[in-house]
Amino acid sequence: MLENFRSYQNSIIFYHECEQIKCAKHLRDQLNRAASSIALNLSEGSSQPTSANRRRFYHIALGSTRECQTILDLAKIPKESNLSKRLDQLAAQIYKLCKNQNS
Repeated sequence: MLENFRSYQNSIIFYHECEQIKCAKHLRDQLNRAASSIALNLSEGSSQPTSANRRRFYHIALGSTRECQTILDLAKIPKESNLSKRLDQLAAQIYKLCKNQNS
């Protein structure tokens, strides 16, 4: 099932790209934790039986994307970088997941 879940697949790619970032150790460590949180919460949320439970996990994943965006800002990663663009796309996908659970 997860192989067809585009947001999850993009979160895995994003996580592996984050592993390559050169920045201060404390930011890199926090980035890796937040990036893994995105994938983990998308995965766990997708298995929840109710819309309310899925929404809760998807909102946590969205919060982790915002955390990653802030870390990239702190690390001075340009907004035009492929990593920032991928994260923006992922944030939009997760936002839509959250909104769809409200319907």
